[in-house]
Amino acid sequence: MPDGSSGIYIDSSALAKLYFPEPESDVLDDFVKGRQDLIISELAITEVISAVARKRREKLLRPKQANDIRDAILADAASGSLRLQDLNPAVHRDAERMLLSTDSVPLRTLDALHVALALRAGANRLITFDTRMASAGALHGLQTVEF
Repeated sequence: MPDGSSGIYIDSSALAKLYFPEPESDVLDDFVKGRQDLIISELAITEVISAVARKRREKLLRPKQANDIRDAILADAASGSLRLQDLNPAVHRDAERMLLSTDSVPLRTLDALHVALALRAGANRLITFDTRMASAGALHGLQTVEF
């Protein structure tokens, strides 16, 4: 499954903290600064933009701020500073196998997709602030980066 490389996969719970202030944003910013081994996915981008849209609907962000965040995420993804893993049919099949292979962790669809994306990209570590996601990653050999 992995391509032989290694890296750190950033899920949407962590990616969001890089673009709008939340608890742990500062420590995460310090950790990722200058790193060349970071991996994100198209799925994480869409999830973060969904969270931005929710914040805009709730009037926690102005429309221009929401658009600026979206533009910054897409620019960073296109810049090559983050390795971008595509969501493709092979990732879906990997996630489906994970969903059917475990009873010990209540694996959710998006968690399985993120773990499959991380493994497909050759990640060996995971940055997440979601405990269920961390458990899912650990079940499949991903070490969670602790802050």
